[in-house]
Amino acid sequence: MQANENKFFLPALRSRNYRLFFAGQGVSLIGTWMTQIATVWLVYHLTNSAFMLGVVGFTSQIPNFVLAPFGGVFVDRFPRHRILVGTQILAMVQSLTLAALALTGVIHIWHILILSLFQGVINAVDAPARQVFAIELVERREDLANAIAINSTMFNGARLIGPALGGLLIARVGEAYCFLIDGLSYIAVIMALLAMRFQPKEIPVMAGNHFQKIKAGFDYAFSSPPIRAILLLSTIVSLMGMQYVVLVPVFADKILHGNAQTLGFLMAGSGVGAIFGGIYLATRKTVIGLGKLMIVSPTILGMGLIIFSWSRFLPLSLFAMLLIGLGTLLQIAAGNTILQTIVDDDKRGRVMSLYTMSFLGMTPFGNLLGGTLGDRLGASNTLIIAGSTCILGSIFFSRQLPALKKIVYEIYREKGILPT
Repeated sequence: MQANENKFFLPALRSRNYRLFFAGQGVSLIGTWMTQIATVWLVYHLTNSAFMLGVVGFTSQIPNFVLAPFGGVFVDRFPRHRILVGTQILAMVQSLTLAALALTGVIHIWHILILSLFQGVINAVDAPARQVFAIELVERREDLANAIAINSTMFNGARLIGPALGGLLIARVGEAYCFLIDGLSYIAVIMALLAMRFQPKEIPVMAGNHFQKIKAGFDYAFSSPPIRAILLLSTIVSLMGMQYVVLVPVFADKILHGNAQTLGFLMAGSGVGAIFGGIYLATRKTVIGLGKLMIVSPTILGMGLIIFSWSRFLPLSLFAMLLIGLGTLLQIAAGNTILQTIVDDDKRGRVMSLYTMSFLGMTPFGNLLGGTLGDRLGASNTLIIAGSTCILGSIFFSRQLPALKKIVYEIYREKGILPT
């Protein structure tokens, strides 16, 4: 048994359920990123408007802000495995509907808005369930940080492959086939989920109604300085740092004078940076030092945004996107790992739903703001403002790091992560 476990270079892969999840998600996420790039290109093709790119981005993400707290209560109350099977089936239906509309040539912008909103509602439950599910997948608690890092690497590996394949498919056969492949790719993750084996586990019944449970989660999170700081920094990064997502088509078309394939290369560039960050996190042996990494990451992201805004040369733009992907991945994954390590088990779903609100729920406001500023100030000036804000946020939170480190290390000692 020991020899079998040692053959896995990445500790989390010793767990059978996690290996199944890794395999299924690896296939499905490539399809998801193909749909992402196909959607933004189709919207831009239909409307030729940076503002409408922002509107679609807002529509797809706003449910994460409004519904995530309720999703957190739901995740704390019901089996996460069953929740994820349900959300994956619904997401498959959404993608196949989008494919059918595009293949028949009847798709309009309002179809995309409605289906994006539907996907956002699914994600409001799926995202916190997926975050908490990692706890149940790994058999050893010491493998948790590695599992989170592998998740991030897998997600961004798909972000490298998916947009590149999507750009090629769009250029040759159109956006509809990206949606179709995405819909079919959900079969892999559903089969993986159904193949998992779990010991029966009793979920404690929480007192109070839904709003009281949500309030208890808010009180717990915001009374803890480390959790509060992680949520606020993640909010800044999502609101300002993720605006590039809706503006990349403008850069690919108007500034770099490219096409859908150029867009795919740019998105793949951010995926390369994210993979580097994920590999680094996956090979770390301890959670110690992640706080400093989380604080530095917005500066890397901000520098990437500013360089990208100035660039008129594709190789330099690709390097800037690499920095953007690296900074984003390190900030999100480091914050996720610290939260999962210090949070109480009975509040995990609700705290991770707040984290979902901070990095997914604020993204729609960032998309809408980025699209609006892109139309009024220009795409380049918008990203200069966004990058500068990320750097200022990094400087502000770096001053709080010594005090936060003392609190977090005390929690680590209580949990046996650090010696007393």
